[in-house]
Amino acid sequence: MGGMTASPGRRVLLAAPRGYCAGVDRAVIAVEKALEQYGAPIYVRHEIVHNKYVVQTLEKKGAVFVERTEEVPAGNIVMFSAHGVAPVVHEEAEQGRLATIDATCPLVTKVHKEAVRYAKEDYDILLIGHEGHEEVIGTSGEAPDHIQLVDGPEDVAKVEVRDPSKVVWLSQTTLSVDETMETVDALKTKFPGLVSPPSDDICYATQNRQLAVKQMGAEAELVIVVGSRNSSNSKRLVEVAKLAGAREAYLVDFAHEIDEAWLEGVTTVGVTSGASVPEVLVEQVLQWLAERGYGDVEIVRAAEESITFSLPKELRRDLREEAATLVAGRGGSGASDATAE
Repeated sequence: MGGMTASPGRRVLLAAPRGYCAGVDRAVIAVEKALEQYGAPIYVRHEIVHNKYVVQTLEKKGAVFVERTEEVPAGNIVMFSAHGVAPVVHEEAEQGRLATIDATCPLVTKVHKEAVRYAKEDYDILLIGHEGHEEVIGTSGEAPDHIQLVDGPEDVAKVEVRDPSKVVWLSQTTLSVDETMETVDALKTKFPGLVSPPSDDICYATQNRQLAVKQMGAEAELVIVVGSRNSSNSKRLVEVAKLAGAREAYLVDFAHEIDEAWLEGVTTVGVTSGASVPEVLVEQVLQWLAERGYGDVEIVRAAEESITFSLPKELRRDLREEAATLVAGRGGSGASDATAE
């Protein structure tokens, strides 16, 4: 952070932990490794993680992001994002003669397995999450006949179940802890026998980042959250900052998006980043603030993180050969699929 300056009384509170969680780190490295091993293109279904900079960087290296499995030409490799996909998507890839790499965050996979288990036991599953989010779509697809979405406490009134004694709640992993428990409390009032999952489904990274923001929100008049607008956990950090006492909190992808007017009358600025944000973007924000007199940086540490996840097992196989075999084995060259993209 060379060249930073500080004006008397002005400071930055820098949240720790912040930025990449283990699941995001694993997913991004998986795309990079796949490009190294198999060469471009590597197709990725949906954004690998919800961050504009990460997606743009990987696109420059040869990743091709698509919204639908059918967009991938036969005989190619497709990777599933950290948010997870429904079983039907795996079926689509098989029908499309595609080799697959599953980069689903292991914590999301845990929720998927819980959904399957409770469905087999014939529970009604109440999935707390935001409609349309990729993670919610993927989890719902594991047991569509048993799962209904509950998008906040206001949704509870319309929830109906077959047997109030066999109801369980699951959660989108990236929600605010407070937001989730408010919905759970409302559900328990309506269904006193509501079962909780065997372990907390809010991921450790979401909890830790929110805790750090709560600690600094009471002191910082302004909190800047680095993250993209389609990132659920980044948007939650803005909400948590305001609830913790910050006068204002804003979400930005890049330092140049910060409005200098936000600094008016501000002595303490809090800075954090969502779980899909590389540290370089935070460093650029710190540099931007230092150039305006906010060069005194204090760390607000809420937790230590040491969790890592191994890379997807598919990266240990020759997926190009596997994809070619899939095409050959189905009696077609895949040329028509390729030209239809």
